[in-house]
Amino acid sequence: MKLIGHLALARILVFLISLVALPAMAQEGPKLTDIIEAWLASPHAERSDEAFVHWDEDGAIPESCATCHSGAGLRDFLGADGSTVGKVDQPAMLGTTVDCATCHNKTASTLETVTFPSGAVASGLGSSAICAVCHQGRQSTESVNSAIAGGEDDTVNGDLGFLNVHYRAAAATLMGDAARGGYQYEGRTYVGQFTHAPTVNTCASCHNPHTTEVVVETCATCHKDIDDPKAVRFLPIDYDADGDITEGVHGEVTTLHAALGAAINAYSTEVIGSGVVYDSNAYPYFFADSDGNGAVTEGEAIYPNRYQSWTPRLLKAAYNYQFVAKDPGGYTHNPKYVLQLLYDSLDSIAAVTSVDTAALVRP
Repeated sequence: MKLIGHLALARILVFLISLVALPAMAQEGPKLTDIIEAWLASPHAERSDEAFVHWDEDGAIPESCATCHSGAGLRDFLGADGSTVGKVDQPAMLGTTVDCATCHNKTASTLETVTFPSGAVASGLGSSAICAVCHQGRQSTESVNSAIAGGEDDTVNGDLGFLNVHYRAAAATLMGDAARGGYQYEGRTYVGQFTHAPTVNTCASCHNPHTTEVVVETCATCHKDIDDPKAVRFLPIDYDADGDITEGVHGEVTTLHAALGAAINAYSTEVIGSGVVYDSNAYPYFFADSDGNGAVTEGEAIYPNRYQSWTPRLLKAAYNYQFVAKDPGGYTHNPKYVLQLLYDSLDSIAAVTSVDTAALVRP
């Protein structure tokens, strides 16, 4: 079957939506054509992106991936097509993206409850519920604990492999302890759902729902003289111990994240005796440091060279490193949760290495 091009699809969508949107269009607001154009320029519509072409050679998008990588798959998962709710019944056709009908249907608009990978159920999410279905990641504290069950913290287990939270797990970050999307260390307490100001507590109140871009003007309503969300901070506490209490919380997160990356490498060499390096763009992200220089060099970031000397302590820290890396907006979605995950991971590694965390502050 010949796939429908974006332009043709957009025209069809304009026509179909206009049939039910005429009364609303009479009111003041963005034109339907502008909305369609915004969507076409968004990541949700980028047909050539890896998120939508990964399965092209397979002939279809499998049920396990179709929920978030196909509009039809998500409608199937929601039961909007009359099928069983909470599962995808069949592979999705190639060439589909997250289109208008994915979110603009009765089932999606009335969705209130979402189940996270940890098994935690979040209710009362309102319009953000449909976003949380896909932006929740695929792993959790529980899946990491299941993988390392019975193992000694610093003993290599050849059966262990890296667990990837997946990408843009903003909802898991936002919910904090209520979703347990990051790895939460036993005996530590973690903040729950991050609540912003009353008018900016939904995904669409901070992100344009069609382009997905952050509406910076919204931030400036309260954060005066700020033209970059990265410059916003909530408390004058030097969490990363760099001596700067004027930088945005993004700076605090960035410094601690880099420190965790260095600590992971230190642990792998000092405790395991087998160095590890990280590449954010190559699966499965952590690789053996074959030349021992502490950085990814040509030929290292390939699957056959994936890191295979995992201990439970290393897996916990690496999981959190990736969790923070793959939600670049974490410093806004739930800054204290992100800082807690980074601090606890560093503290765990410091217990058995030369890493020094004495000056760091845990939120």
